[in-house]
Amino acid sequence: QVQLVESGGGLVQAGGSLRLSCAASGSILNINTMAWYRGEQRDLVAVMSNSGNTNYADSVKGRFTISRDNAQRTWYLQMNNLKPEDTAVYYCNAFLRPLQGTEYGHYWGQGTQVTVSS
Repeated sequence: QVQLVESGGGLVQAGGSLRLSCAASGSILNINTMAWYRGEQRDLVAVMSNSGNTNYADSVKGRFTISRDNAQRTWYLQMNNLKPEDTAVYYCNAFLRPLQGTEYGHYWGQGTQVTVSS
């Protein structure tokens, strides 16, 4: 059973920083992309491919950084200069292939609340 577990959300003042973590566990053959989404609409915030290429939503460019630790199957979202409009539930996502099965699929974490006060 593949699971993604997030941590690191919380309350911070505008201009502050938070780092989110997402740890993947279970029988995983390969992780193709790792990403962060936010909000009810699950808007894409940042994504990193297996090759290390990254892409960011325009609203977070220059402030947020996605990174990973392949050995630990963990990825991070460093969020700096946070703004009230960054307030949302953040979800980690992985497009991966489980060890059992032949198909890649999207897997989601449970979500972590980030609240930025003005």
